[in-house]
Amino acid sequence: MKTIFKTLFGLLLILVIAAALFLYWPLFPKSHPAAENDQPVDAVMIGGGVMSTTLATYLQELEPDWKIEMYERMDGVALESSNGWNNAGTGHSGFAELNYTPELPDGSIETKRAVNIAEQFEVSRQFFAHQVKAGRLGAPSDFINPTPHMSFVWGDDNIAYLKKRHAALIKNPLFYGMQYSEDAQQIAKWAPLMMEGRDPAQKIAATYMPLGTDVNFGVITNQLITSLQRSPNFKLHLSHEVRGLHQNDDKTWNVTVYDLKNNTERTIKSKFVFIGAGGASLKLLQASGIPESKDYAGFPVGGQFLAFQSPAIADRHDVKAYGKAEAGSPPMSVPHLDARKLDGKPVVLFGPFALQSTKFLKEGSWFDLFSSVTHDNVFGMLRVGSENLDLVKYLAQQAALSDDDRHKELLKYFPQAKREDWKLVTAGQRVQVIKRDKEKGAILQFGTEVVTDKDGTIAALLGASPGASTAPPIMLTVLSKAFPQEMAASWETRLKDIIPSYGKKLNDSPALTNEIRRFTSATLHLPYLDVPGAGEPEPVSMPDEKPSEDRVNKAMQAL
Repeated sequence: MKTIFKTLFGLLLILVIAAALFLYWPLFPKSHPAAENDQPVDAVMIGGGVMSTTLATYLQELEPDWKIEMYERMDGVALESSNGWNNAGTGHSGFAELNYTPELPDGSIETKRAVNIAEQFEVSRQFFAHQVKAGRLGAPSDFINPTPHMSFVWGDDNIAYLKKRHAALIKNPLFYGMQYSEDAQQIAKWAPLMMEGRDPAQKIAATYMPLGTDVNFGVITNQLITSLQRSPNFKLHLSHEVRGLHQNDDKTWNVTVYDLKNNTERTIKSKFVFIGAGGASLKLLQASGIPESKDYAGFPVGGQFLAFQSPAIADRHDVKAYGKAEAGSPPMSVPHLDARKLDGKPVVLFGPFALQSTKFLKEGSWFDLFSSVTHDNVFGMLRVGSENLDLVKYLAQQAALSDDDRHKELLKYFPQAKREDWKLVTAGQRVQVIKRDKEKGAILQFGTEVVTDKDGTIAALLGASPGASTAPPIMLTVLSKAFPQEMAASWETRLKDIIPSYGKKLNDSPALTNEIRRFTSATLHLPYLDVPGAGEPEPVSMPDEKPSEDRVNKAMQAL
């Protein structure tokens, strides 16, 4: 008996020691080469996606003399989440995403989040329009295209919800022009593939917003990088992985990077560091050692889509149609049948289907999740897991899906789809934020989170949707948190040249909404609708641009 007790005690002791080593690893910081530059560069961008590129573009325009270096572990930029095939490509405006407008206990519809996201994308449109006029972005049709946004539901309860949602949203200028219908013939005009072969007795409803867009963030990233490289003060380093972050006594940062092709390591000193590495941002934030990093953990979720590339199908579906998540499913599971333009051709994607993975990046390591667990976040992660059993159950069910199961889900939105028409494609990897809340403790947070240290010397972007769609407004948040003195001194004034509505809310003024949308629509070749009842807008500095008078906009005004 004593022998058994000693054996069990020994095993328990070994497990405790192993757990301690795992949670506190590494016990001693790894040594890195000394910085090769005595004079620090002004900014280092980690990650070659749309976030880092957008921030670098802002900084280059605000401070042309600043020296900026960007490090990307892949052999090209925009190969992870920013790649067109790795995200939904929706210009998120809250037009169709039902999870942004929950029904409250009293039966009313909460619209604040949808309006806020619509405001953010209007900032993105202004940023894109400015870059087109400045020659940093090319032909708008290369990266943004008019694509109506639809919400599509069936069943009495869902129809009643959608009708209330429509009534609540159209009170806002940003949602003027959204149409509602329960008529099958009208809905068939909007989305014929979704109605052909459908049971005529099925009760359905849809909203249709003609001002929606499809965006290729990979093209935007590549074109902006090309523009950044025209300056001798910007350097892009591909196949370079950041493996160390250490803050010096003077608040500068030593950034240690590994050259994956030449197997060499070097360290560069920088005044400011931005971590925009997608799923890898959490681990790099932890590597920085700043106190704020201890408040976060991550939960990885992959995604898969069914892709239709045949012109016979892709040419007949020109909308992004969002449904409603099944009861008990997380917001990320909202099904949508999306019209896309990828590699210069129309494509239709249906999904997403969740993919269980411990990777934080599509081209990451299976150990990413485990290596992000520390003594600071382990108990929070366990708590979030216990409180989100529906999510755990959902992911387990998704992992067990067969192609026949996926096809059955597809038929709910595309009744005449054939199995041979689609192929399964794996999209990008997302890491949902687990955050320590002062009142609630650890919570699972859907969305994006900007984390900075108290001195504003380092910033990281965590989280997922709406993500790339709102990169320009998110990077404005980074600028305000990391560079408050520069913002107050001159940047805010100069930012109004890039974002004419900077500091104002479009939804508060129909006249301002009209003025800004006319400008961005004309520059980006997108349709627009004049919101009625608009008086004179507050003065804003607008580039010289006449509203587009093409057939699309004439037809739109007729609505």
